[in-house]
Amino acid sequence: MLKLRGHHLFCLLGYRGMGYSKEYIENMTFWHQQLRYNPETKIQIIKGPDQLCEKYPNSGNYHCKDPHIYNRDEAILKKMGLEIGEIITWNEIESTIRKKIVPEDIHLVCVSCSWRGYGVCEEGIQEIIDGKGLREVT
Repeated sequence: MLKLRGHHLFCLLGYRGMGYSKEYIENMTFWHQQLRYNPETKIQIIKGPDQLCEKYPNSGNYHCKDPHIYNRDEAILKKMGLEIGEIITWNEIESTIRKKIVPEDIHLVCVSCSWRGYGVCEEGIQEIIDGKGLREVT
C-alpha cells in the first residue's frame, strides 16, 4: 500500500521524470510506474509527509511541511471528495478524477506550485479523462 498526501494525487498525473534530486526522481518514477502498471494498488490518504516526501532533499526549509502544501492537500482532497485515512485503489482515484476534476482545476488548487507553469498536470488530468491513464516515464 502506498501512503499519499492530497496534492501528490495531482503531482503523479503530471510527472514526467523531473524532480528535485536523483533519489527523489528514482522514488517518484518507481511509484508512478507501479500505479501505471498495477492500478489496483491501494492508496491510503494521509495528512502530511508521505512516501514520495521521504526522498525529498531536506536542505533547510523542508518543503513537505510548509503550511501552503497542507492547504493544497486539503483543497485537492475536498475537490475529489476524499478524506484522510481513506483507502482507495489507483483505479478508483482515476475514476474520481474523471467524474470530479477538469484540467483548469490546477489553476485553482495549485496556484502556488512551482511546477504549474509547465502545463504537465493539466495534460495529465486530460489524459486520465480521456482514459489513457498515467504516462510511461523513461
